[in-house]
Amino acid sequence: MKADSSSSSSLNSRMRLRNNHGVGSSSQDWPPFSRNRYSALSSQEDYRSEESEEFGPVFIQEPDDGIFSLDSDDKKVIMNCEARGNPVPTYSWLINGTVVDTEADFRYSLIAGNLIIHNASEAIDYGRYQCRAENSIGTVLSRDALLQFAYLGAFSGRARGAVSVREGQGVVLMCAPPPHSPEIIYSWVFNELPSFVAEDSRRFISQETGNLYISKVQPSDVGSYVCQVKNTVTNARVLSPPTPLALKTDGVMGEYEPKIEAHFPQTVLAAKGVTVRLECFALGNPVPTITWRKMSGNIPKKARLRKSQAVLEIPNIQLEDSGSYECKAENTRGGTAFRGHLQVYTLPQWISMINDTQLDSGEQLHWECRATGKPRPTYRWLRNGEPLNSQSRVEMVNGELIIHRLQQADSGMYQCIAENKYGAIYSSAELKILASAPMFSTNPFRLIATVGKDVSLECRPRASPKPRISWRKNDRRVQPSRRIMLLRNNTLRIINSSRSDEGSYVCRAENQFGSAELTTVLLVKEPMRVELSPIRVEVTVGESVVLSCKVTHDPSLDVSFLWLLNNQPLNTQQEGGHFEYIQTQSSTADMMIRSILLKHAGKYGCRAQTRADSVLAEWWHLFPGPPGPPGVVIVEEITDTTATLSWSHGVDNHSPITTYNVQARSPVSLGWQTVKTDPEPVTGNMESAMAVDLNPWVEYEFRVVATNGIGTGDPSASSRVVRTKEAVPSVAPVNVRGGNGRRHELVISWEPVSEEFQNGEGFGYIVAFRANGTRGWKEKMVTSADSTTYKYRDETFPPLTPFEVRVGVYNNKGDGPFSEVVTVFSAEGEPREPPSEVQAFAISSSEIKVMWKPPNPGPGRPQGYEVSSWKDMEQEEMGKKKRTKGNETTMLLTGLDGNTQYLISVKGFNNVGQGPFNAGFTKRLLFCIVYLDQLLH
Repeated sequence: MKADSSSSSSLNSRMRLRNNHGVGSSSQDWPPFSRNRYSALSSQEDYRSEESEEFGPVFIQEPDDGIFSLDSDDKKVIMNCEARGNPVPTYSWLINGTVVDTEADFRYSLIAGNLIIHNASEAIDYGRYQCRAENSIGTVLSRDALLQFAYLGAFSGRARGAVSVREGQGVVLMCAPPPHSPEIIYSWVFNELPSFVAEDSRRFISQETGNLYISKVQPSDVGSYVCQVKNTVTNARVLSPPTPLALKTDGVMGEYEPKIEAHFPQTVLAAKGVTVRLECFALGNPVPTITWRKMSGNIPKKARLRKSQAVLEIPNIQLEDSGSYECKAENTRGGTAFRGHLQVYTLPQWISMINDTQLDSGEQLHWECRATGKPRPTYRWLRNGEPLNSQSRVEMVNGELIIHRLQQADSGMYQCIAENKYGAIYSSAELKILASAPMFSTNPFRLIATVGKDVSLECRPRASPKPRISWRKNDRRVQPSRRIMLLRNNTLRIINSSRSDEGSYVCRAENQFGSAELTTVLLVKEPMRVELSPIRVEVTVGESVVLSCKVTHDPSLDVSFLWLLNNQPLNTQQEGGHFEYIQTQSSTADMMIRSILLKHAGKYGCRAQTRADSVLAEWWHLFPGPPGPPGVVIVEEITDTTATLSWSHGVDNHSPITTYNVQARSPVSLGWQTVKTDPEPVTGNMESAMAVDLNPWVEYEFRVVATNGIGTGDPSASSRVVRTKEAVPSVAPVNVRGGNGRRHELVISWEPVSEEFQNGEGFGYIVAFRANGTRGWKEKMVTSADSTTYKYRDETFPPLTPFEVRVGVYNNKGDGPFSEVVTVFSAEGEPREPPSEVQAFAISSSEIKVMWKPPNPGPGRPQGYEVSSWKDMEQEEMGKKKRTKGNETTMLLTGLDGNTQYLISVKGFNNVGQGPFNAGFTKRLLFCIVYLDQLLH
């Protein structure tokens, strides 16, 4: 079994330390008392400036586990440690619980709190290290850090004997790795580098033993095998002496049942979060197959099978992955199995830690620390780095520490340690025992109250232990009564105060270390009265109003005003100029609200305050406006032409909703459109309606808009998109027409029906036609909804034959209506006769004039003529073509070569195509041969 952790690390020239905040205390584990007081300090120099407040050592950096390479050129190891405190801490180190004498052993030195080990050696320096930081307040110990050394020895130089087996027999080649630390990776070389053994269902290399397993030897396996090991930290590699593998000549091994030779331990321990690899491989003939199962439950889905199922790999192992696992090897001769138990453990983790505490002498300390882990953690306590033992005043039970009748000697640094056999974590805190004479922060103190109100005179001295408290007024001791009470916190409470209660009140505090007094002068004034106007405001959104607040108060006291809206202070600077504060005189304050918005409605308050009193007067102002959006629209039921909708009322903004307007939107509509409803109209007390006259098989979404006496509000959120149900088409094609096409063709065209009116899937067209004067209709199906044309060909009907035509529609639900009947003529066709009497004349050495006569009138009339010219040695397709504009019967050809023989043809054309040339003409008329005499230049 291999358990790999992503936190493993290596060192090259010096030791690299892992930052493992999960084990032991760290900067993240500082108790709140320490962290809050000193988090702003960034260096030891900053701490010295805090001489006014001393505190014990708190670790900033603790040592981490590390692996040091013995092959490193720099034989120096650095173990890091840093703490803060006032006074500045001093440091010492322990290895395996013994103090490191940095003065007596020259190999050790200290720089600040860091321990430097020179000429590090595994024999002397391997072990667990702890940093100890101390000052006059106390001492703390860091978590322990394991220092290991990485090395890889050499294989024994003794020659290895040959291994001889029969063909078909299984074999195990032993690696016998050299001394090493930490883990190594195994591979095998076959015959010579770089030929490595490839693992498959027949060959397996165990990363636990390093051995090579061949379940069934073949002749191709004969050769020399060398085991190569690689250190995972230093990357150093060494090779074993070769092991020859040979075949015996006394026969072939017959088939035999599997025998498991490599397997994981019967008990596998793995830390939570690592990757676990369970190995299982068997010898056998035929080659066995390996299968896995978990005895209770299923193998985790995250598990993967590697190396032809010889390795079960479970990443990020969790507690629920624990249990018994079985591997089974089978072939045609039988099977065998191995079963082992996977046990997942967890390091301790804090649930609750201890915090810095200040208590008076004689009080009781109660600290509790709690941690989780598997196995369950146990707890022990340290005071100033030394074990704390139970005594008559000290109790320690399951992470709880209780110290009765605290003494000054109990001050110091305490640590709670939670540990199981896989690790330990530390929580540190400082205990301060206070001892001081009473002291008040202010003296004297003036308090102003109003008639009829309760008055509290506080007395909170700082003292340790707690002092005795007494009160007097005007040099006479205060006697408690039904109206004057002394509370448990030493506050003097006067109920329903009057002018007779005015005077000087003195609180006296004393303990064994001294005494102090606090004088409070009490003045009692008449209470304020507040008048608000106007009491009722009737304005709507967009208008303005002035609210007034007037107070009557004692003239010896200054008054201040604070306006509130919905119990929050009204900031006129952040309200976009809608609010303006106006104080017309010392006892009156006005608030102007301009261009009122809906959000300005609410509870307005005017708070008037003096040193003696504070009075809040409140009144509601509602500013009507258009309604808010209704609740989201829900489509309750859908048919082919209707949709039943429901919604919830939105806010009416202080004006009753009168009507709702239902709107719909589809992919073919121009935005949101108002739809007809049942009932019509939809009144303001309704929360449902039916949208009617919808188109079948169209996707719709709906929304609702509310209207009140002020105006129309914002629309609701749109409903989900729904499609109406299918129906037979109800709209016929329009603009049915025809014409064009080739001879003997009837071309029928129409405007397609838009998707909005197709009413369902499988939409198409029915084209019906009949020759004028006949009774039966021919019908043809056009299955494409986007089609706009249908062509019908019949050699029997002449050009320009009149037909009655109509076009209908259909879909999967049935046939829809036909269009109106129209008359369409069959195609006239392309020209059927060529031009006659074609003539050509050389005008110059580069120009020829061509003349002809049009063919006889009839169907296939030309719309123009195309003249082609090409040289005698060329094909007609290589020549130039030029068309007339309309029915012209002459053309001038230009840009020709001189002294060259040209062939010329003339053909009629129309929008159907080109006409043929008449075979009845002589060749001379069909092709005019023209010589361009160069003398014409």
